[in-house]
Amino acid sequence: MFGRISHKILGAKLATSQLMHEKFGVFWGMPILASDAISSVAYAVDEMLWALIPAIGLLTYLWIPKVSAAIIFLLLVLTVSYQQIVDAYPGGGGAYIVAKDNLKTIYGLIVGASLSVDYTLTVAVSISAGTAAITSAIPLLYPHRVVISIAIIALMVIGNLRGVRESSRWFSIPTYAFMVAIVALIAAGIIKHTSGGSVNIAETVITDVSLGTQAVALFIILRAFASGCAAVTGVEAISDAAPNFKEPSKRNAKLAYMLLAASVLITFGGIVYLTGIYHPVPNAQQTVIAQIAAAVFGRGTAFYLIQATTTVILAMAANTAFAGFPILLSIIAQDGYAPRQLALRGHRLNFSNGIVFLGLMAILLVIIFQGDTHLLIPLYAVGVFTSFTLAQFGMLMRWFKYKPERWRVKACINGIGAVITSITTIIIAAEKFTAGAWIVLVIIPLIVMLMMRIKKHYNSVAKQLDVPNDTLDQISFEARYNHHFIVPITSINGLVIQALRYARSLTPNVEVFHVETYEGEADKLRRKWGMLNTDITLVIKQSPYREVVEPLIEYIDSEEHSSQPGDMITVLLPQFIVSNRWEMLLHNNTSVFIGRALFNKRNVAVSVLPFYLEDLPKHNKVKTPKPPKQPRPKQ
Repeated sequence: MFGRISHKILGAKLATSQLMHEKFGVFWGMPILASDAISSVAYAVDEMLWALIPAIGLLTYLWIPKVSAAIIFLLLVLTVSYQQIVDAYPGGGGAYIVAKDNLKTIYGLIVGASLSVDYTLTVAVSISAGTAAITSAIPLLYPHRVVISIAIIALMVIGNLRGVRESSRWFSIPTYAFMVAIVALIAAGIIKHTSGGSVNIAETVITDVSLGTQAVALFIILRAFASGCAAVTGVEAISDAAPNFKEPSKRNAKLAYMLLAASVLITFGGIVYLTGIYHPVPNAQQTVIAQIAAAVFGRGTAFYLIQATTTVILAMAANTAFAGFPILLSIIAQDGYAPRQLALRGHRLNFSNGIVFLGLMAILLVIIFQGDTHLLIPLYAVGVFTSFTLAQFGMLMRWFKYKPERWRVKACINGIGAVITSITTIIIAAEKFTAGAWIVLVIIPLIVMLMMRIKKHYNSVAKQLDVPNDTLDQISFEARYNHHFIVPITSINGLVIQALRYARSLTPNVEVFHVETYEGEADKLRRKWGMLNTDITLVIKQSPYREVVEPLIEYIDSEEHSSQPGDMITVLLPQFIVSNRWEMLLHNNTSVFIGRALFNKRNVAVSVLPFYLEDLPKHNKVKTPKPPKQPRPKQ
């Protein structure tokens, strides 16, 4: 039943040979991998206003364009820098591969941990912001924002489990719809302003924000810059997922970066310009875009269309993480610093384990922070700017080391990027430390320690299992173990007889083990056993606490059985298999618990002997033939 349901929801399995067809072109790939950066216009301006308005009041609208210009310049530097990363590392991995290859492994792990935190926060922040857009349009839904966010994340997980190509078709169109809607809002807002119909929202909207008149201080501007830097998060994703582009993947990934920069420049810059015109005031109930849209269009169809596309693009922004994070995790797992299950492709040729893991972590964050974007944002940018900084320094070291053609120009670009991102990281960490950034600064080292512990485990396993090539010809297969079989039973039946015949065909050392849970319960078994023509030993142990597994383990550990030190003990578990799986719920399935308990025992092998039961006939009653009808006598 589960297989049929998953087939309907997730689609049919894809063969490995179909992998080359499960890639996207620039038109479909850019919105998937750039939706995080594009969607940041929906909350980056809000965060800058939250930082400025309570401190400097209406002077905010003079400083917003200047702060935004610095953010846009940072975006352009990062775009060019990551194009160079794609050139150098077209196989994906982005900043993780750059730092690991050109600096030290520990720096690569720091990047991996930072991006893991950032991608998880991307999903939580994006979905929470999308839910905020819904509740801005329909305030009655505000108390249910956590449930709405969880439902959207679940839908995102299902959509991405369906495969790269199919999810790109699902999630790209809403991104383009949002871009068209924002461009229409910008154009309409400018036209309304030039015609004299604009309204100063700050003078008409009643909020709980106190507009102060304090002098402009540097730390206030830096705080606004740190908050607005959410607009450049997500730039990493294209370089992480570069192999998902169709060939030539390198050229397509670089083209996607150019389109990303142009899209963010138009949408983010346009909303900032409208903010300077309409003076929106941030509040928890209504976003800046919602206020501007209401001022430009009124609360009509166009307003709700803006809110709808904003909601969808914010959800799609989470898809940037779902597209990039599983690939990054798979590369880290291949290096041995993450569980190897994360490196495996699912039945739709995607890294399904990474997708599910990301969804669960994002849901946990939404529950902890109650879907409040304003509380999540301070945690958001620290990780990503840490990875930005290490990526820039890594590329800078690469150019100095290999000195390819035009290496000085490339080194200059990455040098500028390294300086800017370093300063930005320090600003963000300092300004947002008490607001929650300290959590990220603690979590990242813990994740790095976990990665190193995982690698240590894999190295230990490999060392213990390794067989050197020069010793292969010296290995002898003549040595044999002395086998000893123990067959746990509850009664004598056809399954038990079959199990004993099988065990006896392999070795004469066979014992039957039974647990007596109350006095006299095994008397019937003793009588029937005495009727058997066999010399197999029957062992019966009392269990006053009605336990079944523990007495067997104690017996194996004791010296009561006939095996000797160094012998292999095989516990043969007879298990009948019913034709309908749900019918297994009607039985104790004790063999399952015994098998799990014995997996940790040395020199003990667990073997299951299945016995297949057949369906009973649906109609097992013998039909009695009806007597022939007697003709009715004539009147």
